Amino acid sequence: MNYEQMNNNKVYLRGKIVSKPVFSHEVFDEKFYEFNLEVPRLSDSFDTIPVTISERLIDNKIELNNELTISGQFRSYNKQQDGKSKLVLTVFVREILENDERANPNMIELNGFICKKPVFRTTPFKREISDVLLAVNRAYNKSDYIPCIAWGRNARFVKDMKVGEPLNIVGRIQSRIYQKRLSDDVVETKNAYEISIIKLLANDYDTTNSSLYQHNYSTTE
Repeated sequence: MNYEQMNNNKVYLRGKIVSKPVFSHEVFDEKFYEFNLEVPRLSDSFDTIPVTISERLIDNKIELNNELTISGQFRSYNKQQDGKSKLVLTVFVREILENDERANPNMIELNGFICKKPVFRTTPFKREISDVLLAVNRAYNKSDYIPCIAWGRNARFVKDMKVGEPLNIVGRIQSRIYQKRLSDDVVETKNAYEISIIKLLANDYDTTNSSLYQHNYSTTE
């Protein structure tokens, strides 16, 4: 096991199970299941995050409406759907932890590389945003491709980064619902998942404060 690559991608989540585990796939006779975890935000709303877990970790804690704390990795894979390749994101569980109400319920740390030119934009409310696609190396010569969003001064900095440059981030996984128009009469509702960047490290550039690494729940969104 490559522990350096394990440290490239670390997720900590605590939330409520809001869907029953359903079979996803099987690898070398080991079955994996998927369910959704509802993770609270500081703003009293929630992110609903897809989770994948091995049958070896499923016990009586993996039941509908139970509170669950997990650590693992945020992974991506391509799924063929309607003849097209779709990027699917999920939290892969490595360990079930004891619940700690004092800890920030949604933290992720990624060490990766810019793999697509960042897209800088400004919202109608004049908030500056950069969309970043981060490639994060995983064991067995695999990589995960994770969409991220940087805000404000982080957005202004990262918009000029080049493809291939290293980038380390701390943030949270967020979910959002959007609508895609398929025709004049058909609108499809979809879910999107991305990392909202709180702390950014690139070369000598450093923002926010290191207490984020300590799962400090007083951190503002």
